[in-house]
Amino acid sequence: MTSTPHLAQTVDALLPLSFLEAVRDVDTPDADSDAEYVAELRNKRLGLSDTVYAQIRRYTDAVKQNVRAGQDEAAALARLLGRRPDAEAVFRAAGRFLARESYLTISPVRRRSMMLLPSLLARPIALRQARRIAERYLNGTLKRVGSFLLLDVPRSVTIGSAPHSAGCAYYESSLRELLRLLIGNQGAVEHTRCSGRGEGSCEWRAEWRPVDKPGGTREESAERPRARM
Repeated sequence: MTSTPHLAQTVDALLPLSFLEAVRDVDTPDADSDAEYVAELRNKRLGLSDTVYAQIRRYTDAVKQNVRAGQDEAAALARLLGRRPDAEAVFRAAGRFLARESYLTISPVRRRSMMLLPSLLARPIALRQARRIAERYLNGTLKRVGSFLLLDVPRSVTIGSAPHSAGCAYYESSLRELLRLLIGNQGAVEHTRCSGRGEGSCEWRAEWRPVDKPGGTREESAERPRARM
């Protein structure tokens, strides 16, 4: 499906929100001893700044109100994160956040069905949901080719945002986490084409191979509490 001009110039607000939630999570001190120095750390770590806090509130409200953000605005955030020495780790964390939050937009009935039904019945449901999420949240298209899924993103928000195409890890991580949640697949995701290498749009390929396991492991991991506001 081809995106409309409007959608091509905007992104779902969950996308920039995922960047900010990831950087806040990465920058938040883990050890109890570090908590005594949060005021000092706030001046040194981007994720603990009042600016990031305010932007998280703004994008969270936009997500709730279904208000889209500008593509250029999201790209500027990606470039800001791309200057960090841990940029790839932040982009991967952001991709996982987006996948988990978008997965929770699937109705509980459908999520339960995908977990309990045999693969033959569950996979068509999962594929429809994956395509919807790819189009809405990644401005991409997802198609099945044999035993693989191909995610095509004509205008990557993270392209050129970090050295060595580290920003591309955002989409890779998002697709991998989404497939884990949908069908239990934890296989590799390959970046088969990159616009940063002059190859047109960016494309990722993943195995479309479900893992049938009973229980609610995938569901529980997706529904853990969101990061602190």
